[in-house]
Amino acid sequence: MKKVLLIAAGICFSVFTFAQDAAEKINQAQEAMKAKDYAKAYTLYDEAMSNLGDVQVDVSVNFNIGFAAYKSENLEGAIKYFDKAIEAGTNVPKCHEYKALAYNDKKDYPNAVACFEKAIETATEGKDELYFNAGIAAYRGKLNEKAIDLFGKAFDAGYKGETAIYYKAVALKALDKNDEYKAALEQGIAKYAGDEKLSKALAGVYVTEGNELYKKGAAIISEANKKVNAGSLKTDDPAYAAELEKSKAEFTAAVAILEKAKALDASNANAQKLLDACAAAMK
Repeated sequence: MKKVLLIAAGICFSVFTFAQDAAEKINQAQEAMKAKDYAKAYTLYDEAMSNLGDVQVDVSVNFNIGFAAYKSENLEGAIKYFDKAIEAGTNVPKCHEYKALAYNDKKDYPNAVACFEKAIETATEGKDELYFNAGIAAYRGKLNEKAIDLFGKAFDAGYKGETAIYYKAVALKALDKNDEYKAALEQGIAKYAGDEKLSKALAGVYVTEGNELYKKGAAIISEANKKVNAGSLKTDDPAYAAELEKSKAEFTAAVAILEKAKALDASNANAQKLLDACAAAMK
């Protein structure tokens, strides 16, 4: 009988010791958090939570543990404790956001986007920044349709608008939606006229269009001259003059759009070369 009592007493002592140890570790973890020693804080928190005994802790501590894990680049630990905090209903939008950041650091972009979207659903403020960050994750993961939607929402909200509309445009181009790519760049330039990335990108679009018009004009002249060389047409024939007028119309249209390109990006050498070629062709 004495032996049994001694064993029972030993169990009670062990439970008390575990509880005392857990409480002390939580206190030490909180001090480590204040000192921004996040790796130490996480280790202490995690050890304490594994042996709580009868120590009562507020469920909000799970967010702190997740934060300490994230700041110490313990991404799995961060996800684990943010999930616990979400389950307990603690700081839910921020938990989803930090989970997104953790998945982003892991280059698991589909999960990062999904977590950002949950943060957006549950947040009451700061959604504009979340749209943008979610767009970045989607873009990095080549989830272009989502990137287009999310960057569009960030642009509409005015958050880093010039960057948001630029990456929306790039995502559209990746899907070969060239007309929408151009439209997005023009939308961006209309609001952020001095932005270099937008200007250069749109100038590039205009140069491509100008080049196509120039080639059409050059092709018309080439075909007319082939007929002259073959003897089926003379340079003083009205039909030849009509062909020259057709080519001139193409060159004139090319000049108009190439001038737009130059206005956006004066350093675009191709725009100037094509303008010179058009001028020479119309002499």
